[in-house]
Amino acid sequence: MTDWTREFPFELRVCQWAEREWPPGESLDPGKQVLVGRQLGTRDRRWDTVVAVCDTEALRQRAVFGEQALDRNLLRVVRNAPFEFEWYRDALTLWTTDWRYVREAVKDAADRDLIETRRRNNRIELRRRWEYPDWLDALIAIENKPDLDRSAADALADQMERDVAFGLADEAWVATLQTGDAAEPGLLADMPVEAGVLAVDPAGGDSSSDQSTVLWHPRTLAVEDPGTRILDRPSDSEYDHSAAEFEYVDADWKALARLAIGERLYERGWRSYIDSMRPDCRHFGLETVGEDATASLQPQCAAKDRCPSTWECGGRCSEFEPEPPAWRSMGWPIEGGPGKGLRSVLEARRERKRPK
Repeated sequence: MTDWTREFPFELRVCQWAEREWPPGESLDPGKQVLVGRQLGTRDRRWDTVVAVCDTEALRQRAVFGEQALDRNLLRVVRNAPFEFEWYRDALTLWTTDWRYVREAVKDAADRDLIETRRRNNRIELRRRWEYPDWLDALIAIENKPDLDRSAADALADQMERDVAFGLADEAWVATLQTGDAAEPGLLADMPVEAGVLAVDPAGGDSSSDQSTVLWHPRTLAVEDPGTRILDRPSDSEYDHSAAEFEYVDADWKALARLAIGERLYERGWRSYIDSMRPDCRHFGLETVGEDATASLQPQCAAKDRCPSTWECGGRCSEFEPEPPAWRSMGWPIEGGPGKGLRSVLEARRERKRPK
């Protein structure tokens, strides 16, 4: 039986639930769909689960740019490339950085067939192939803390306050394990009022209400306004009288960061955890968790007899044993062996979430 107080299996279950049931307790607007990723964010902040609410038709238009994510530099190029050939320095004048990096980004975009380029009068000119669509409607950030004891709640409250002040995601949530107590720990924790609180029962029944309960609804954050990045703040000690340190982040930086997060989410999805694991180990497998409509696949290690984290399931694992060569040479049950077959199953499920 899965120990749901461990963060990794709990996180996978939250991702699977969000992919099926978001928004909680409501119906998704027609013409919208959700994509779910995990362990995404900026250099300074990474969220456990990220839900992207997307415009379905615009998401289909995004597909022409390929399945690989566009980083910030590529996004600057494809979004600002002109309809007709133009010298790249004239076309990308809004990009205030070293022109060496601009040339590299233009070359990378051309190598991936995202734009067209030509050399005219010893100058590199570019034009767009397609218009980059406005496909990302909202980003939802979820922090997963199944075992929300006092110390974990204090640390998480500080993180959530920083998320609310920064305003990079449209909504900030905390997902914790449902205990069945009269007052759930997540509701008693000292979280900012702008953050939502979700109690999740990973072993719940077939309906959304059986698996999750909204304890506190979040407020929509001001993503289009400048954000406040908290750099340092005084401790609760009576001897610490230092001032808080912070800086403002302009709205344009936030908009590009949101889109870059959405791009990585589009490429990876939440099932990409297998890319950091060893499915070629003879002990690795996928276990079905839940029943009927709530069933999902999660990794299972026969040697450890539990769902291993990506940190545990690596090349340094003392229990690692490569698949016997015979498994990969006899076409069981998919050519390449069971590890390759399990990877293809997860990749196929990820592909089904991207409209073509």
